[in-house]
Amino acid sequence: MKLSVFTVSVPDLTPRELGAAASAAGIEGIEWRFKGIPDDALEESPSFWRHNRCSINPGRWEEETSECIDVASTYHLKSIALVPYLNDLDLQATEQAFQAASRLGASLVRVGVPSYDRTTSYGDLYSSATRYLSQVQEYAQQYHVKAMIETHHVTIAPSASLAHRLVESFDPTHIGVLYDPGNMVHEGFENYRMGLELLGPYLAHVHIKNAVWTPKKQSDLIRPGEANWEGVWTQIDKGIVPWLEVMRDLHSVGYEGYVGIEDFSGTYDSIEMLEQAANLFRDLKDQL
Repeated sequence: MKLSVFTVSVPDLTPRELGAAASAAGIEGIEWRFKGIPDDALEESPSFWRHNRCSINPGRWEEETSECIDVASTYHLKSIALVPYLNDLDLQATEQAFQAASRLGASLVRVGVPSYDRTTSYGDLYSSATRYLSQVQEYAQQYHVKAMIETHHVTIAPSASLAHRLVESFDPTHIGVLYDPGNMVHEGFENYRMGLELLGPYLAHVHIKNAVWTPKKQSDLIRPGEANWEGVWTQIDKGIVPWLEVMRDLHSVGYEGYVGIEDFSGTYDSIEMLEQAANLFRDLKDQL
């Protein structure tokens, strides 16, 4: 297994600063965030999901992928994935992402999964998703980039088994699953090894982060009878996910791909976070 970083987790760094920091930490791959910065966020402090300076703007993707290609080459890194936000299942935006991923030389691109908010039935969302993935599979074949759906809370694929149900009718050469145990703290927990065994050839990539459940602040409680707990992000080695166990389970199913850093805890500045995560990853590998 090798280590990569998803640039969403280093919002204050430019792509070139990220390249230097990742290389110094011993990280081998980069997953580029594919999303623009809203105009009203440009004056804000850097943040994961709004003013993220380490992103490729879809509106300027040809120019900005050129810079990312140069960064990867300069620092001897591999651009392994492009990570857009496509949960609206927009096929035009999806094809654009495949084009950008192909130009980067990335082998993976994250595609969309419908959100689940109780307003539309799971059955209807599942039908929409499989129709979308049928076209996605054609893009994957055309652009020679593998699509992956992510196990993610508040979607119709929060767990390994529900992700598997979405992809099982497709060719695992072209469509796979990004397995994210940190997201599964919030929703979708299943025995890690069982889930990995179920995914089998559909296991395409893994993210490493962590979360805990904590009591809500009294001011956040809206009405009597609602849940008094919420999931919050924390350091990779401090949360509910037992990462040594997960790494051993990944090893048991023969996974040899990348594990991507996606730390949202805010415990360290970006450069120290990369160093800490890389050291932890090496320590975990030594214990396999």
